[in-house]
Amino acid sequence: MIKIGNTIIKSQPNFWNNCIFHPTDAVEDPWGKRILDRAAKDRALNTVRVYAMFEDIVYDDGEGNIAFDFRTSDTRLDYLVEMGYDILIAYGMLPKICVENPDVQSAVANGKTRYKGKMLYTSRPTERGHEIWEQTCYEYTKHIVERYGIDRVSKWHLHCYNEPDVPGFFLADLPKDEVDPSTVYERAKEYCRLYKGFVNGILRVTDKLCIGGPSLGGRLNFLDYFLKFVKEEGLRLDYIALHNYAGIHTRSYPEKGFNTDDWLEEHYKRFEVIKANGFENTELVYDEWGMAMNGFYDVAKCPGYQRRDTEVFSAYYAKLIYELINRNIDISMLMICLSGQHEMVRDFTGFRNFFTLNFFAKPIYNAYVLAERLHRGLLGVVCDNRNVFTVPTRDENGNLSILLSYSANRFDENTPDDKETLTFDDSIIGKRVKIWLIDRDHTNPYSLWKKMGEPEMTSDVIKTLREESRLKPFAEFVAEENKVELELTANCVYLVEVER
Repeated sequence: MIKIGNTIIKSQPNFWNNCIFHPTDAVEDPWGKRILDRAAKDRALNTVRVYAMFEDIVYDDGEGNIAFDFRTSDTRLDYLVEMGYDILIAYGMLPKICVENPDVQSAVANGKTRYKGKMLYTSRPTERGHEIWEQTCYEYTKHIVERYGIDRVSKWHLHCYNEPDVPGFFLADLPKDEVDPSTVYERAKEYCRLYKGFVNGILRVTDKLCIGGPSLGGRLNFLDYFLKFVKEEGLRLDYIALHNYAGIHTRSYPEKGFNTDDWLEEHYKRFEVIKANGFENTELVYDEWGMAMNGFYDVAKCPGYQRRDTEVFSAYYAKLIYELINRNIDISMLMICLSGQHEMVRDFTGFRNFFTLNFFAKPIYNAYVLAERLHRGLLGVVCDNRNVFTVPTRDENGNLSILLSYSANRFDENTPDDKETLTFDDSIIGKRVKIWLIDRDHTNPYSLWKKMGEPEMTSDVIKTLREESRLKPFAEFVAEENKVELELTANCVYLVEVER
């Protein structure tokens, strides 16, 4: 039995409905807009993270002068603003004119070129390059403040670069032993100069913006060096940006599987470094997260990644929300990384995204839509089922919204079916109850496709699977008693709404 309390124990802001949209330059393309249009319509996302893509903006005018062309950036940001999103901008990447050796480039994405054939310049910045970098941060900030207004931009988050501790993004010409302390030190030292230029450039425009770094890939000695540098230099650091992919790599998946405990363990490791440097009260943003890394790997690279297409991912997400709230882990934003979207050649490829090639909404997307319906008032709950994770909420009008998931520790699909009863301290008799369900048999196009015998994607099959992926109520009724009965299957996610 699950007993839902009637007392609001705390106000719980929504930190879970945010994303990084990758690739950034798909924002101006029809297929990218289609995804973001749908998310805006469904209110699935609040803040969207994109790259500034300085490599599209900064150039040499042919006479030795630095020039700026903001038109492509404006196209992207204009659209996101029009759709009503808040924005997090990663200031990067390095413009060609900043680096020592423009021939040192990185594809990052699974050994292929980036979207539209672009590459990253990953050589060390020159001395002049550092000057150009600071000037670029100044000019870009000045431009977005003038274009969108200080009131709007002050609500955004801005941070310096992306994963500078990862050779695919920064200083790829250093030795490949990326965990070697001396290599990490060189990368951190160079990044700290970029961060100082980033802060100085922005503060030349205004001191009213929210700025941070380092958008850490995961190397803790890099984070330690960065935080010490910030403290010693007295630099602004309004928030700390981190990534967390649960420590699950294709190499470790067969042994570890998926487990929110791994995600939490990675968080605590990062927080120990943060606390040791005296930044434990600084805002914390996970501007990339996932239940596994390798965003550009599909089922051909790791068959286990098929679970990104199934109810496992939605159950993982719901449980992670529960764990972060239950453990009082204070983060302001949790941003899922949507990647691999531009490399799909068929449906159900196991990429880390919301929609398949034929635009079937995956369970993880619909879980985002449901989670957005949680209210701000967090209620107490008593539950004696260790495989059930419940987040009960209430709004100021007394309406209830309860997110519930059921899963084993490592999201075993063979977890036995179960039953649970939601009981309420406050009477729900006479109130309207609406139940939404994501599980192996509902709101699950991949599961239905498997049951159909994995047919070719004809127009009829596409129509059927799109309808299956459409979120719709599982049950609606007026309560006649003070309880709601639920049938639990492995990795199911429920949202129960009780309205006056």
